[in-house]
Amino acid sequence: MTQQAMPAATRHRERPDEFKQGVVNRLRSAAGHLNGISRMVDEDAYCIDVIHQVQAVQAALDKVALMVLDDHMRHCVMGAAESGDPAERERVLGELHDVFETLSKLKK
Repeated sequence: MTQQAMPAATRHRERPDEFKQGVVNRLRSAAGHLNGISRMVDEDAYCIDVIHQVQAVQAALDKVALMVLDDHMRHCVMGAAESGDPAERERVLGELHDVFETLSKLKK
């Protein structure tokens, strides 16, 4: 099965340990904040304080998304561009288009 026909869940790319550790650390931090938000709700914390913590989690996840997107563009997109395979280039560009389209809908 060619990569372009392969489902997204089966594609993967080896990443440097330093990159993975940075992403995992941010995700663990976000998970800790989420647990804190649950406690805040259980303890009837002030609404605005809860919202501020939700915003902190969203910012942490946005940073993770940007880190992964940057990695994707530098490796996967550049690899597709340099591959000489027009179908692979279109597939990767379509993925980027879909990601940005989804993000633009979230911002409305």
